[in-house]
Amino acid sequence: MFQAIRSQGRTGLVTYVTGGDPDQERSVQILLGLDRAGADVIEVGVPFSDPLADGPVIQRASERALAAGASLSSTLDLIE
Repeated sequence: MFQAIRSQGRTGLVTYVTGGDPDQERSVQILLGLDRAGADVIEVGVPFSDPLADGPVIQRASERALAAGASLSSTLDLIE
């Protein structure tokens, strides 16, 4: 994929979102919007309760997602 992007003379757009943040319905809208906007890669993170390896922004996103009921199963549902 990255070779194809390079051969087109452009840089790729790689994005990251935490699944279920701020809630499941809006996560779907965000993912569809990123696709429509031309994102080349959309990484969807699985929220978890002890995100110590992540920075503060992703930690807060995980907290919001978990508070809204996100889980591994619901995150996988987002990408099916």
